[in-house]
Amino acid sequence: MSGKHYKGPEVSCCIKYFIFGFNVIFWFLGIAFLGVGLWAWSEKGVLSNISSITDLGGFDPVWLFLVVGGVMFILGFAGCIGALRENTFLLKFFSVFLGIIFFLELTAGVLAFVFKDWIKDQLYFFINNNIRAYRDDIDLQNLIDFTQEYWQCCGAFGANDWNLNIYFNCTDSNTSRERCGVPFSCCTKDPAEDVINTQCGYDVRQKPETEQQATIYTKGCVPQFEKWLQDNLTIVAGVFIGIALLQLVRIETTMMSVASAKLWNVLRFCAGRINFKMMLKNTTIC
Repeated sequence: MSGKHYKGPEVSCCIKYFIFGFNVIFWFLGIAFLGVGLWAWSEKGVLSNISSITDLGGFDPVWLFLVVGGVMFILGFAGCIGALRENTFLLKFFSVFLGIIFFLELTAGVLAFVFKDWIKDQLYFFINNNIRAYRDDIDLQNLIDFTQEYWQCCGAFGANDWNLNIYFNCTDSNTSRERCGVPFSCCTKDPAEDVINTQCGYDVRQKPETEQQATIYTKGCVPQFEKWLQDNLTIVAGVFIGIALLQLVRIETTMMSVASAKLWNVLRFCAGRINFKMMLKNTTIC
């Protein structure tokens, strides 16, 4: 009687290459995020002067790219190598961290619904902190300008929030040309104008509020964001549910891959024991 050797694939090819293909995309996205973050830092000179990190007064959007890119890179790498090498440790690492991320997303969603007033206050505090640091970081400045243009808003709850910035406040000690003004991103856009007028917000807050409404957005970004959420609640919920389902599918397929690899290891071990016993049985001891 001869021992049987199991030479089939340890993990289903469909599962293996589904996990691999999905994580290759995930991995490359992580590299792209990291690349953009490092490029932005090099452009600002942070890489040549690390101490400048502590000088940033507000949120630096580059951190978002670096953290998200780093997590995506590590998880994508673990998923790719784990699927190709059928490494149960890497596959477990991938599925556990994906499960943690899913749990954190679920927890964040529940907490955001329960503590929505607190989140609103924190958003107000966050925006005002970044208004103070508007001129300190070019990426932060671009982020605020994009937000105000997209939501058609100005400041956290109104244009007067720009009094928090040393260049735009209306105090007598402020000698800036932008005194009592707002950034150009607060200005209403004229479709006929091809060139952006970066001086459109100068001295605008010295005018009566009725005249301001013809020149700038007077609504704050926090109320505008709340309005956008209410108007697009179905789309937002659909996106979050889709992301959650996609993560669950990835976790399920990864766990199936781990289970298949474990089963094959057991079969291979048993086959090895059978072969060893047959070899001992057929061996003549001199």
